[in-house]
Amino acid sequence: MTKVIIDNVEIEVAPELTLLQACEQAGAEIPRFCFHERLSIAGNCRMCLIEVKGGPPKPVASCAMNVRDLRPGPNGEPPVMFTKSPMVKKAREGVMEFLLINHPLDCPICDQGGECDLQDQAMAYGVDHTRFQENKRAVEDKYIGALVKTSMNRCIQCTRCIRFSAEVAGVAELGATGRGEDMEITTYLEKAMTSELQSNVVDLCPVGALTSKPYAFAARPWELIKTQSVDVMDAVGSAIRIDTRGREVMRILPRTNEDVNEEWISDKTRHVVDGLRTQRLDQPYVRENGRLRPTTWKEAFALIADKMRPVDSAKVGALAGQLAGVEEMFALKAMMSALGVKNIDARYPGSPLHPKHGRASYLFNSTIAGIEQADAIMLIGTNPRREAPVLNARIRKRWRQGNVVVGVIGEQADLTYPYTYLGAGPDSLAQFVAHPPAKKERPMFIIGQGALNRADGGAILGMAAKAAASLGVVKDGWNGFNILHTEASLVGALDIGFVPGEGGLDTGGMLKSGALDVLFLLGVDEVDVPAGPFVVYIGTHGDRGAHRADVILPGAAYPEKSATYVNTEGRVQMGNRAAFPPGDAREDWAILRALSDVLGCKLPYDTLGALRQALYAAHPHMMRLDQIARSDSADIAKLAKLGGTAEKSALVSPVSNFYFTNPIARASAVMAECSALAQGAPRTLTAAE
Repeated sequence: MTKVIIDNVEIEVAPELTLLQACEQAGAEIPRFCFHERLSIAGNCRMCLIEVKGGPPKPVASCAMNVRDLRPGPNGEPPVMFTKSPMVKKAREGVMEFLLINHPLDCPICDQGGECDLQDQAMAYGVDHTRFQENKRAVEDKYIGALVKTSMNRCIQCTRCIRFSAEVAGVAELGATGRGEDMEITTYLEKAMTSELQSNVVDLCPVGALTSKPYAFAARPWELIKTQSVDVMDAVGSAIRIDTRGREVMRILPRTNEDVNEEWISDKTRHVVDGLRTQRLDQPYVRENGRLRPTTWKEAFALIADKMRPVDSAKVGALAGQLAGVEEMFALKAMMSALGVKNIDARYPGSPLHPKHGRASYLFNSTIAGIEQADAIMLIGTNPRREAPVLNARIRKRWRQGNVVVGVIGEQADLTYPYTYLGAGPDSLAQFVAHPPAKKERPMFIIGQGALNRADGGAILGMAAKAAASLGVVKDGWNGFNILHTEASLVGALDIGFVPGEGGLDTGGMLKSGALDVLFLLGVDEVDVPAGPFVVYIGTHGDRGAHRADVILPGAAYPEKSATYVNTEGRVQMGNRAAFPPGDAREDWAILRALSDVLGCKLPYDTLGALRQALYAAHPHMMRLDQIARSDSADIAKLAKLGGTAEKSALVSPVSNFYFTNPIARASAVMAECSALAQGAPRTLTAAE
């Protein structure tokens, strides 16, 4: 640690800190535009100027100098810095005056208004007049995709967007042309950006040059009610903030969570908002003469009761979908148990994941933050760029730090970092184990659903467990055996045992023709239900499950209910209600509670609080929010005993289209446009263009 004196306050700081960070540790407020803790140093804006005593007779850019670069006083005194001296004040006012020379007076019509760094800092360092009489420069707006709107007249060339694209997203599509006043930020050929994280540049932009295109002119920040929640578009569980106005969700923004998503979210997480308003189920429906017609809750429940009455419990089943919260799955399991039904499941057909193997057998055991400790990463049957873009950015962050090797078994794809391709099928894993590389201290396996959701998924999982044991992936002090899930609900479902009971049918068995007479679907839209069973669908959108349903019970989407989710690493998270479901739609657990009464197996809780008390009594770790319950690494050894023979067919990621992975995304016009651009479809010009 190094002693420094900042504004007459002596503190000790780490020598590798920048002067800006040291000043902030001392409680000083340092303005900045180009500096960002997660990006490389640019030193462009010069707004962070401070005075260093004994240094050059001019202010110093505090973001571009480290504490260790400071010289002590003539008698060995600690270095002295000032952040509020007349020199500093005059220098910052001069920088602000330069920044505003060409900045247009767009504040009344700018979407950044009310949350703009330039606006805020101009209040402190700006003046009410300008000494420049020349015309402001004009810059042509650029097309960079369907998600980010450009107003390049406002750009102050901080280059945050360029550095994010190149360093974090790993897709170097943004850059600068020209110099000085002629410098422009562009994609060079004015093509749409292809990164799944591209919209984070909107949060990074300190002015209104890059704003959200789908959100343009929709609302002002002071009109919105802000609710903290978690994302369910994948299994990472990114921390988000849902902004609403009245009953309508207006936008979704990231929250900082260093252990999960840092401060990034994927484009699907951010821009799926319009899908919450489209194709919504807002009243019950029943199928009559092959057509669905609106009905009342009472009639819908009565029809279900009539169908259930003569059916044997062995011919009834229930499936849970990828967006289901723990509470409604717990209620559905309890209702099925009361009816004597053992046919319940939340997994894809063929998945070998099961609570009986132990919790460590289906978790991302190293944790997402633990990726930064790995020195070798093997991706098996997964494309994390499509399945979990935020997690993929963490892998890229680890690669940029150096001293790590990445191997891939499965699809060959652009993952935004170099890797060694070992093969497409399970046999490549066997060859790798037969000829292992040099031992690593902290090797890691990341096994995707592309390797597990197959008929030979158990054999592949067992093979991976054996390989993990022989290569030191699981050892004292380190568990690098990781399962990467793609569904927000699955870890929670496995935690509460939402799997077939003794002698019960799994997902594949229930979907066989003639296996069931009645099937309950809790938000299930990713499987094809055969003709035959009477289907009761509880969900939010008119997607595949609703098309097949005989009775539709409208539920609440994730921003419209308070629900618990468990992410891929086993972290218990709470999603809070930010809005209310439309029309007659109700929260899923409340639907199941009312239905259970009609079916003669009334669930013993009338409120969400009572339901959670029962849940916590049965599964105590569910009450420990934002914590990961300890799991036993010895569980991995159980997987090595799984039998079966692995096929030679290639491992294929279950996510073929990143933008269409769930019913909310498929209902979104923004996601449809992004999907078309990703598939190479030509863009259509707007009237303004």
